[in-house]
Amino acid sequence: MTASDPQNTPQAALRRALGTLGPLDETTIEARTDAYFGRTRHIVEHFGDSRVTYAVFIRRPVIAACGLVTQWLKNVAEAQGFDLQCREMYAEGEWVGAGEPLLYLTGSFSRLAPLETLVLQRIGSTCVAAHNAYQMAMALPSIPFLAMDARHCAGFEMQEQMAYAAGVGSRAARKEGARGFIGNANDATAGFFGLDAGLGTMPHALIGYAGSTLRAAEMYDEVYPNDPLTVLVDYFGQEITDALAVCRRFPERAAKGHLSVRLDTHGGRFLEGLDPQTSYGVLERHTPGTIRRYRSDQELRDLVGTGVSAAAIWRMREALDHAGFHHVRIVASSGFNVAKCSTMRDAHAPIDVIGSGSFIPDRWSETYATADIVAYDGQPRVKLGREFLLQKVRDSHETSKDIS
Repeated sequence: MTASDPQNTPQAALRRALGTLGPLDETTIEARTDAYFGRTRHIVEHFGDSRVTYAVFIRRPVIAACGLVTQWLKNVAEAQGFDLQCREMYAEGEWVGAGEPLLYLTGSFSRLAPLETLVLQRIGSTCVAAHNAYQMAMALPSIPFLAMDARHCAGFEMQEQMAYAAGVGSRAARKEGARGFIGNANDATAGFFGLDAGLGTMPHALIGYAGSTLRAAEMYDEVYPNDPLTVLVDYFGQEITDALAVCRRFPERAAKGHLSVRLDTHGGRFLEGLDPQTSYGVLERHTPGTIRRYRSDQELRDLVGTGVSAAAIWRMREALDHAGFHHVRIVASSGFNVAKCSTMRDAHAPIDVIGSGSFIPDRWSETYATADIVAYDGQPRVKLGREFLLQKVRDSHETSKDIS
C-alpha cells in the first residue's frame, strides 16, 4: 500500500482499529466494566427496562476525537442486536469547551449501562491528546512533527488511541496553516496519518552495535540505499564531530537533502562544545534579544540549558553551514511539549522536523470523562449539579449529527 491507497486513509485505519473491533460480546464487556454497572443491568432487567439518554463530556477544553468510541459503539450495537442512537455534537477536530457534551447516547438502559466504563476509556485521553497535538502544531506551525509516542504507552490500545489523536489534532491544525504530525514511528498505526509504514531509521542500540556513529550510518545505507538517512549523533557525546563525519562520508546525500542528523542529547549534559556561557553566545549571534525575553526557569533551560536546547540546535546548524552542508536537515527530539515548542519558535530555532510523544497527557486526571443520564423514557432527569446538561440536550436536537 501507498499513502494514496484507499485502504490507507485515516478513516480506513479507524475501521480496522483494535479499539473499535473489540470487545463486542456481553460477557467480556461486563467483565471489564465497573461491577456496579453489571449489577445495574440485572436490576433493570428484573424491574423493567427504560430508554435513557446519556450525555458524555470532559471537564476541560479538548479537541473532538470521538471516532474510536463511536465506531466501537456501532460495532457493539450491531454485534448484540440492539438499537442505539449516537449523536455527535462536534465534528472530528472541532474545539470543545470544558463541560460541553461530546456525545448523546440513547438506547436501552440495560444495554448501555455496562458500556459506560469502556466508553469513557476510549474518549477522555484521546480528546485531550488531540488537543495537545493541535497546540504543539500551532506553536511551531511551519515545522512537521513525527509522533514517537508508542514507547510511552501502556499497551497497544493506548498506542492506537494516541496515534489517532495526533492525527485528529494535526488535521485541525492544518486548517489553520500548520504542518502538524505527518507520520509516526510504527507500522501498525501509520494508517492514522495516511501512511502504510512507520518512519524512522536507527535507534541508539544500532550505533552501540556498530561501534561508531559513522559505521552505523554506513550499515544503514548498505541495507537501505534508497531511503533517506537520519543519523542519531548524541551516542558518544560528539554531536558536531560525528555529524560532520557522516556528512563527509555521504556528500551526495547531503547535497540532495537526503541526509538528516537527529539531536537527542539527554538533559544531563550540554551538546558537544557548549556550556552556559557559549550557549548564551550562540543565541546572541543568531537571535539577539530572545534570551532577554524568557519568562521562566524552564524556558531559560530550553533556550540555553543542557540537552536539546535552542542554542544546541543553532550550534549544529552553524557547524553544518560552516562546513558547506547547507542542505543537511536537523531533526530534534527529547522533551518537546507545547511549552518547549513555543520557546523554540521564539528563538527561531532552525529545526526541520520534531520527533515527540509529548502530546500524551501528562496529567492523567485531566483525561477523566464523565457520562450522566439526562433522560429516562423521555423525561428529563439528572443529578443535582448537572442541570446544565438538560438545556444542552434540548439544544442538541438542532445541532447534532446522528451516526446511528
